[in-house]
Amino acid sequence: MATDAPSTPVARQISLRTVIQALLDEGPISRAQIAKITGLSKQTISEVVRELEDDGWLRERGRTQGVLGRSAVTYEINNRAAFVLGMDLGGTKLRMAVADLAGAVLAEEEVPTDLRGGLHVVEQIAALARRLAARAGVPAAGLRFGVMGTPGVVDPESGAIHVAPNIPGVDRIDVAGALRERLGITIAIENDVNLAVKGEQWQGHGAGAGTFAFIALGTGIGMGIVADGKLLRGARGAAGEIAYLPIGGDPYDPRGFMLGTLETAVGSKGIADRYRDYGGTAGTTVREIFTALEAGDAIAAVTIDETARLIAPALIAVQALIDPEVIVLGGSIGVRTELFERIRHHLARCGHVPPRLAISRIGNRAALIGAIGAALTDLHNSLFGLDVKPGDLSLPTVGGADGDP
Repeated sequence: MATDAPSTPVARQISLRTVIQALLDEGPISRAQIAKITGLSKQTISEVVRELEDDGWLRERGRTQGVLGRSAVTYEINNRAAFVLGMDLGGTKLRMAVADLAGAVLAEEEVPTDLRGGLHVVEQIAALARRLAARAGVPAAGLRFGVMGTPGVVDPESGAIHVAPNIPGVDRIDVAGALRERLGITIAIENDVNLAVKGEQWQGHGAGAGTFAFIALGTGIGMGIVADGKLLRGARGAAGEIAYLPIGGDPYDPRGFMLGTLETAVGSKGIADRYRDYGGTAGTTVREIFTALEAGDAIAAVTIDETARLIAPALIAVQALIDPEVIVLGGSIGVRTELFERIRHHLARCGHVPPRLAISRIGNRAALIGAIGAALTDLHNSLFGLDVKPGDLSLPTVGGADGDP
């Protein structure tokens, strides 16, 4: 039985939300189909569709053939009605993308992070956002929300960055406020690995998994956790700070207090130092160590094997604590198959039933994709009162820059 037309602002908001959700779930559909799906009256559907169309959120897609030769107009979300920013700020790289209302990436770029940190990074982010918006043909008022991932501990309520050892100065300023002043839009800040695990939940190995973990290994090491379908943040936003596990060194050594004992041992600097200490050339980068490994360098082989041996018990600890369906490895180092295979070898030696491992399908773009999904969620919730997660939205697969897969 169709419901009556809404007579209050709250009822109107519920009707808007219901219609938008139907369009997100079902794609191009007619007013009659919307009425059938939602249970709203034809009058309400007509009013809501007209309102959304007048405001630019809906557009006609075409016509569908009905009974007795009649045809009906079909509607879809106007993907270019609004745009969002997704940002992944790392210790060495800043990656950013502009996406439309359906999550399609229109422009994307990666640049070295300004090593001066602080407000210099803020200015860099704002300049890159303007450049990408112009490249994507987004008008000045088109950008509506932005979400940025950053390493370190982020306050889940305020978005303040409390600890960011790889990016100097950002923990001493209001980054979100400074970006809002420069770009004129709301910017939310989240731990980068938390965004990466949301990206995996939306587009990667975490899709359909109730409980899983994403571990990013690169300059440092971090972990995002989805437990029973929800992001696990912890009391102070520090859940998943795997860098501080007392593995790989002396947990009482104050030299490990800032970065964490495990990160000191298996982050990129730790790997490079290990290669040097085993007799390799000082100053060799991790990328060069993997290249040497491919060329048969025995020192590189021992270095990567020892790194895997230190990571394996950390994964066993994760398994014991959250019982994940899968642990996904990502980051510039975590996606290397050479390291992955050595980790699996050592897991078989230190666990009765080793956890299931997978290399991220979306690689070093996981945090960026998670940021886009979170920004779209904020946008839909703000505009239409939807209470959804990125994984709930019927969005197309996020492609690369300018729509490339």
